[in-house]
Amino acid sequence: MKRALLSLMLLATPALAHDQMTGDLHIIHPSIPAPAAKAKSAVGYITISNEGDAPEELIGVRSPFAASTTLHTTIFEDGIAKMRPLVGVPIAPGEVINLEPGGMHVMFMGLSGPAAEGDMIPATLIFRHAGEVAVEFMVDPATGADHSGMNHSGH
Repeated sequence: MKRALLSLMLLATPALAHDQMTGDLHIIHPSIPAPAAKAKSAVGYITISNEGDAPEELIGVRSPFAASTTLHTTIFEDGIAKMRPLVGVPIAPGEVINLEPGGMHVMFMGLSGPAAEGDMIPATLIFRHAGEVAVEFMVDPATGADHSGMNHSGH
């Protein structure tokens, strides 16, 4: 019942209308803050919940929106934020991972064109066990939609 109620709530929220279940993975609001008109790169955020009994790992992302798409994390050294590439993002059974500002994220580099607020950018998430999953990243306002206050633990 709790899951059904949560699903109805998510469907009622327009910004979350492109969430999806793929096997045991709940993929929640892939998004890109609108990049500047002539930007060469953009950042992507997503929340993924592993509702299964087996571990999973996000090992890559690709999109026609960019020449290359990689997983990164932000680390802070001596008060300076630095990006570091990630080989993969493990997702333990029952775990929710957030690719979000100031942490892990997707980098879209060598953009193929502009993206405006409200656009849906096609991409493929690549998982170690679940394989390839087609998603769309919603282009949010340039300031980004703040997902940090959202409770994804009930997914």
